[in-house]
Amino acid sequence: MLGKMFKSLFSSSGEGGKGKSKVQTVDYDGFLIVAEPQQNQGQWQVSGRIEKQDGETTKVHTFIRADTLPDEEAAANEMIRKAKMMIDQMGESIFD
Repeated sequence: MLGKMFKSLFSSSGEGGKGKSKVQTVDYDGFLIVAEPQQNQGQWQVSGRIEKQDGETTKVHTFIRADTLPDEEAAANEMIRKAKMMIDQMGESIFD
């Protein structure tokens, strides 16, 4: 039951997810970057999460930036760029 709740929380299948984009993922330096731009007033807001497997646990850092772009793909690419920069600067302390 708990697994279904988490799946529905992070799902972007479009079921009731008005304004949600398709998920785009990138492996980077042992981290998984998940870009999930969200539609906001006709623009795409830069948002997503950074994950890292730690044994049986997955650490997750979710963020939504104020940045908006007119194109979904551009917003996803910007999220990935910002996430890589955060990983380079903070490493695993991003999860603290």
